[in-house]
Amino acid sequence: MAGGWYKDGAVQEQIDASVDDAVKRARALLGGGESRTHCELCEAPIPERRRAAVPGVRLCVPCQREEDEAEALARVQDRRGNKDSQLR
Repeated sequence: MAGGWYKDGAVQEQIDASVDDAVKRARALLGGGESRTHCELCEAPIPERRRAAVPGVRLCVPCQREEDEAEALARVQDRRGNKDSQLR
C-alpha cells in the first residue's frame, strides 16, 4: 500500500540499494594480484599467513582496522542526512 509521497515497495528498494552498495564496496576492497610484503601506510611487515589469506592485501591488521572503522563512521554519517533513509 502506497503512503504519502512514496510508492509501493519504496522501503524494500532502499534496502536493496543499500545492500547492493555494500556488496560493491566489499568487492572493490577485495583487491587482487600480488600482495604487498609491507604495509603501504606504516611500512610494517605483513605476515605471510595474512598475505596468503587475503589476495592483494596492502595494509597490516592495525592499519586495516583503522581504515575500516573510519569507513564505517563515514557511512553512518552519510546515512543520517539521506532522505531515502527516512522512508517509513
